[in-house]
Amino acid sequence: MVPKTLIVIEATFVLLFCNVLLANAVANISFTPSNITIHMGEIETIEYSVTSIDEGTTCELYSENEHIAYLEKVINISTTSPGSFKLHGNFLGHTFISCRNKLTLTRIGGQLDVQCLRRQRVVDTIFTASTASFVAIIYINFGCAVNWGELKNLLKKPNGPLLGFWGQFILMPLISYGMGFVLFPNNPTMRLGMFFTGVTPGGGASNIWTAILEGNIDLSILMTTVSTIAAFGMIPLWMFTLGATIFNDANIAVPYSQIATYVVGLIIPLGIGYFIQRYLVKVGLFLKKILKGFSSLLILFIIIFAIVTNLYLFELFSWQIVVAGMVIPWMGYSVGYIVAKILKQSNSDAIAIAVEIGIQNTGISIFLLRFSLDSLYADLTTVIPVSVAIMTPIPLGLLFICMKIKQRFWSGEKALVTVEKKNSPRRSISSKKGDAPDVDNPVKEA
Repeated sequence: MVPKTLIVIEATFVLLFCNVLLANAVANISFTPSNITIHMGEIETIEYSVTSIDEGTTCELYSENEHIAYLEKVINISTTSPGSFKLHGNFLGHTFISCRNKLTLTRIGGQLDVQCLRRQRVVDTIFTASTASFVAIIYINFGCAVNWGELKNLLKKPNGPLLGFWGQFILMPLISYGMGFVLFPNNPTMRLGMFFTGVTPGGGASNIWTAILEGNIDLSILMTTVSTIAAFGMIPLWMFTLGATIFNDANIAVPYSQIATYVVGLIIPLGIGYFIQRYLVKVGLFLKKILKGFSSLLILFIIIFAIVTNLYLFELFSWQIVVAGMVIPWMGYSVGYIVAKILKQSNSDAIAIAVEIGIQNTGISIFLLRFSLDSLYADLTTVIPVSVAIMTPIPLGLLFICMKIKQRFWSGEKALVTVEKKNSPRRSISSKKGDAPDVDNPVKEA
């Protein structure tokens, strides 16, 4: 008599063998073409052929992400006869069309590699060209506004600018790199968007917000100048070191030539600004005068134009995208202000340092992403700097409102106390000697 244990073991092996047979019912499936790039809203016909399908076995084709691309109808495969199906491009991204055993749901055979892109429109070309032109103009303005002689004084007392440099090019890249792994552990393209945003220099908006919040505007302009010049070396440095690890995760080649071209493309307008400042004094003074206003218009233009022409960005928004938009500027404000106060900087200097560290030039990061990456990755990663641009002014605006409320009520109460003091009966200052109050000099008495 056969032991029960042996029977159970044999039955288990039989079941496992059947599973293997079912899982390998289709030895292979091939697609023509083997990979495809499709645009949103388009339909493409794909042919397929299968080999070695067992009688009575049915397999099905499916999209691993139907939000990106999907099959027009369910395709069941039960014979080796070739066939075809219609593939719909739905939204930006990368996915696969795969085949699986309908009974066991085990994936078998080959895959069709699918990339879904936005079709480039005239308005996209206008946006990229106009953004590049405005960024070049703003750097000409910077070249006119830089007090090149002030760089010598910077070496004598560089506390503020050094703090700004540390925050802008050490703290913020590390924050954006680390938080990228926390928020997007399995999405290297979004980590890339965060990192590109974190390594950009301070924006011209930092000068405006510093003035609004009663910070040290001279220090703010000086830090913006330093970070702008330092960006020529620091952006490539970070991209070719920490950034390279993200590029590897995303399976994207590091765009060395594009980044180098970007740096040269910014040095040239900065040099033009220097020569205008030196040889065309009146023109240089005018460009320096409009720097703040033009910087603000540039920021508004890029954000509004990017949103209006790319409404698809909001479909990409998730809680991770929103948090990413908050983390980069808000942590910059907080850490910058705390460190400045620990190092005994004045309140106006601390405000300037915090604002300078927290505000990133999202216009440059958007431009750099679009200039450096392929269309698909550029479109996907742009959502991060747009989110940062939307979230950046929120705490600053709230702080400004609080300051105004405090000034309105606290200052009014203080003025009321002062008036009451002036109207109160005068008392002798020296009560011990019984001196009479100094009626002729009420200011001295007060």
